[in-house]
Amino acid sequence: MNCDNNCGSCESAESCSNNEMNEQDAKIASFLKNVKNKLVVMSGKGGVGKSTVAASLALTLSEQGYKVGLLDVDLHGPSIAGIFGLTGIPLNADGNRILPYQYNENLQVMTVQGLLANPDDALIWRGPLKIGVIRQFIADTQWSPLDYLIVDCPPGTGDEPLTIAQTLTDAKAIVVTTPQEVSLSDVRKSISFCKLAQLEILGLIENMSGFVCPDCGSVHNIFKSGGGEKLAQQQQISFLGKLPIDPAIVESEDAGDPAAMSEPAREALKIVVKNVIAQTKQ
Repeated sequence: MNCDNNCGSCESAESCSNNEMNEQDAKIASFLKNVKNKLVVMSGKGGVGKSTVAASLALTLSEQGYKVGLLDVDLHGPSIAGIFGLTGIPLNADGNRILPYQYNENLQVMTVQGLLANPDDALIWRGPLKIGVIRQFIADTQWSPLDYLIVDCPPGTGDEPLTIAQTLTDAKAIVVTTPQEVSLSDVRKSISFCKLAQLEILGLIENMSGFVCPDCGSVHNIFKSGGGEKLAQQQQISFLGKLPIDPAIVESEDAGDPAAMSEPAREALKIVVKNVIAQTKQ
């Protein structure tokens, strides 16, 4: 039977849609077989530096020789493109396959920002459309075989993290919090979400744990410290480490160069990455 593209009056529309879904499922399964570790970076609230953590993890792992894919599914507030200096650079395609940004030899980046005609355009999308786009990013992107796929989710427990949890069924979550109780309260919801969605938690990172003085390099606990570590102990999940507020990182990310950071921040990040690698090799 020839298709006239008039789906509204077609008796086969449902089966046609099912066939497309099955084909997409097969593409996703084929890609995921070539990904050793899937890590979902999430947070209970915004403003805790979740995207900075995701970017730092992805870049550091790639610099250590691992093949890494960084997928930004924060569709309404994507910031990964800005962190890596990719804003305004359109994504290309090879036939019906989207080509991710090749940031360095080992790091590929995929973000909706590369599909926007204007980087400041707002995406006013409901749940079903967001779910479809996220699945398409996984199925139709020309990813290389990866040691790590790192997914930067928006804050909260909405459509995006739920879609990732249901699509990457063997993924593990990295939960990001800050030391203050207001952030810890929200991160408990993220931990509850992971349990309900059967998303294993790799561990918790306490971000903004201390402030690196740009003059003397000493670290001051302006937002307290240790709250995330205490929560990890209470919830019986692994604590991956603390990362300080670093003015050098703020300046470098604004300039689109996430590599620059102070020595205290670099040493703290090394500990976190070392713990992530150790946890994924268990």
